[in-house]
Amino acid sequence: MNTSNQKLSVLEKVGYSLGDLAANLVFQTLITYLAYFYTDIYGLQPGDAASIILVVGLVAGFAFNPIVGAIADRTKSKWGKFRPWILWTAIPLGAAALLAFSTPDFAYQGKVIYAVITYTLLLLLYAANNLPYSALSGVITGDMKERNSMSAYRFVAVMFAQFFVQVFMLPIIIAAGGGDKAVGIEKVMTWLAVIGTIMLIITFLTTKERIIPKPEQKSSLKEDLGDLVKNKPWVIMLLLTTLVFIALAMKGGAYVYYFENYVNKESLTQFVQLILNALSGIGINFFGEDPVSAGFGLFNAGGIIFMIIGITLSKRLADKYGKRDVFGIFLFISALFVLVFYLFPPQSVGLMFTSQILHGFTYGITIPLLWAMIADVADYSEWKNNRRATAIIFSAMMVGLKVGLTLGSSILTKLLGVFGYVANSATGQTDSAIQGTKLLVSVFPALAFLIGAALLFFYQINKKVEVQIEADLKNRRVL
Repeated sequence: MNTSNQKLSVLEKVGYSLGDLAANLVFQTLITYLAYFYTDIYGLQPGDAASIILVVGLVAGFAFNPIVGAIADRTKSKWGKFRPWILWTAIPLGAAALLAFSTPDFAYQGKVIYAVITYTLLLLLYAANNLPYSALSGVITGDMKERNSMSAYRFVAVMFAQFFVQVFMLPIIIAAGGGDKAVGIEKVMTWLAVIGTIMLIITFLTTKERIIPKPEQKSSLKEDLGDLVKNKPWVIMLLLTTLVFIALAMKGGAYVYYFENYVNKESLTQFVQLILNALSGIGINFFGEDPVSAGFGLFNAGGIIFMIIGITLSKRLADKYGKRDVFGIFLFISALFVLVFYLFPPQSVGLMFTSQILHGFTYGITIPLLWAMIADVADYSEWKNNRRATAIIFSAMMVGLKVGLTLGSSILTKLLGVFGYVANSATGQTDSAIQGTKLLVSVFPALAFLIGAALLFFYQINKKVEVQIEADLKNRRVL
């Protein structure tokens, strides 16, 4: 293994983080708006939207990610194994994102076919870009403190992407389309495609792969998969990743329905006006006149700002107490702040915003730790087996991410149909549909978080094991 300096410059950390900023302009849009785009903008029935999200997502999760991971681990180029994939897919990924959120005027069956094709293409290119990008974090450095630091940089960038998508994107879509959301989302996605492509190229140019497998290391795909099955921390992280993204996709996609159909408009208007008056006093006046889009944006803004604060504390806590314990404790606490949404009446807007802020802060502490822990699992596999297969381990985690996103989004759209939700209803939603919306932002995602926190009791890589693995691998790599 390469034993060059494992310390990273600020430039490289920032450059690496831009790759996730770019990817999350796509990913956060999928979490927040995919179900809403299919049902309320493109006009698909909830059942059809759920089927597209479920079937295409599962194919992408179980087929695209393992294939890309196996190929990436065996890629040889002057740029390394993983960096070239970021370059090769930069422009195609941007183009696929634009196509997936375009609204060509086909007959209904044509719309379904178009959605299937473009969503499949988007998930294929997302896997080919983001999986090698994620695996790159496992070979940029073997220093676990530097890895924690890089993860903190990376997920501050993720939060900026999430902040834009969840806070500003809906008002921008409405403004850009002159009230026509279909026109607005196409214009917005065009700019995001261009900006994201530029950032991915910067990531390629500013990063370096330092952990290079020994030339004599050879393993078959069968051996790599065999190592995975026997790797208990990997199994735990796969399940945990799936549960976390089920919860994120479910509640993230349900919030827009929650604000449009459950939250009391008069109470929301009064609350939002107080905030907007305060913001206008310091020169911020962006959200426009629509109370739902303004309230939705400000609600997400509060959560994300406090997520960023949580992220800044993550490294310090993880360095002192270990990733596993910090992740489990704060995932459990954050789940409680999601669960209480079920208790709020429609008029309790202030309590909703407060709970969102507290959830954002506690969940934010966990955000950098997930991917840093997966990189630790790659180290654990090398430590146990004397073979390093970084991308195949990350590809398995991407399976969890994709399956979680798919299940969360498809459960959301399916249950909306089961509870009787009617898109753009002129007469309002039924009590059953409103009850379903409440469950989708509270009880269901909270259960996924709580089960995930419980799984960490079985995760073996605590602080003591982290230190031992790092020391043992460092000694091996100098031999």
